[in-house]
Amino acid sequence: MKEKWQNVLLAPLAWMLHLLAWMPWWWIWLNADVMYFIAYRVLGYRKRIVRKNLVDSFPNLSLDEIKRIERQFYRNFVDYFFEAIKMLHISNEEMRRHMQFRDVHLVDEAIARGQSVMLYAAHTFNWEWLTSISMWFNDSTLRAKPIIGQAYHPLENAWFDRFFLHLRSRFSECFPSSEVLRTMMGAKREGRLMVLGFLSDQHPLPGHKGVITRFLNHPTDFINGTEALARKLDMTVLYFDIRKLKRGHYECVITPMFEHAKNEPKDAISLRYAEMLESFIHRDPALWMWTHNRWKRPVQYPENFQSQSK
Repeated sequence: MKEKWQNVLLAPLAWMLHLLAWMPWWWIWLNADVMYFIAYRVLGYRKRIVRKNLVDSFPNLSLDEIKRIERQFYRNFVDYFFEAIKMLHISNEEMRRHMQFRDVHLVDEAIARGQSVMLYAAHTFNWEWLTSISMWFNDSTLRAKPIIGQAYHPLENAWFDRFFLHLRSRFSECFPSSEVLRTMMGAKREGRLMVLGFLSDQHPLPGHKGVITRFLNHPTDFINGTEALARKLDMTVLYFDIRKLKRGHYECVITPMFEHAKNEPKDAISLRYAEMLESFIHRDPALWMWTHNRWKRPVQYPENFQSQSK
């Protein structure tokens, strides 16, 4: 009954979002500018968390520098929302103009070797558009018909979960995190290869142990289930390195991490990912999702952390 009322009450919102997605970019940016003013200047949406995260992560920056990053982050954050909505009706050709990929041959070569591919990503703008990589594979990769997908965490609100699942399924399949292992093992039994993307900058769920490392001036717990899956199937591991070229235009460079995951020691892939993500954030801090309360559950470095980090 609750879901039925959600469908009725939120139907006008769906119509509005579809109408917005049909609008030209100049109209979308006008709406984004208004939303930025409301979210940042008027409501201060999660501004306390964003400011604290930035100050704690960059203790050497002045307050003016922190505020500059903060303002740019909110502009990117609002643009991300409107860019995601645009996926409802953007054409394939326009998507290729706005989200370009470099070095996709690394995926093609892995598929040609008979290896599945694990693509590490993070909540860096615009991660929703990363699924369009499926339009950049060469003909031999497409003829191999690999499973092209992404892991996702279902949202609590059923209506919004279906809406974003519709967006994220435009260019690839979506698999709930709880079903990813079953999907991967099923594909292996069928002899099918996979190209799977994972947003791996979340902290582990309560009760789950990850790997702790120094990240942005914090002891930080990273999930390591992603690498466990990669090692289990000996996948090639690659990284999505996103650059924002201008408003609404991005470039993603596919960056090698490990060719054979099974050869790497436990936690090595997760730690390398943390290093690469931190390097990305220092290069362009306003492109990471600072509204997440990433350090709400403090953790301690392991006793031998110093010797490990040397």
